[in-house]
Amino acid sequence: MAGNHDHGFAHPVSPKLLLSVFFALIFLTILTVVTAGSPLLGPFAIFVSMGIATVKASLVALFFMHMFWDKPFNIVVFLSSFLFVSLFIGMTLMDTGEYQNSIDRYPRKPVPVTPAVEAPAQ
Repeated sequence: MAGNHDHGFAHPVSPKLLLSVFFALIFLTILTVVTAGSPLLGPFAIFVSMGIATVKASLVALFFMHMFWDKPFNIVVFLSSFLFVSLFIGMTLMDTGEYQNSIDRYPRKPVPVTPAVEAPAQ
């Protein structure tokens, strides 16, 4: 077929759905800012803010990146990348405590202050 240019990649999404997701993202952004500065949550504010950020990232991936309509295998590959990134960061963070004693024992020398040299008058 010479006139058929449909490659099967595009997925039409209604503007109503896109605008709904957009306004949900705006609302969640405002909610993130409010919860991050809220003294009521105390030390849990970071966890609440990160949870809201995870919901926002999920909305973007599902609707703006069309993962909602994508093949299940692509979703598994996409989510497994987060698993590997979290493993790599977790292993790195577990290793940072091993060297803290060496860093604390390292002698600190004061930085000498050099007097400013004035330029000769001409």
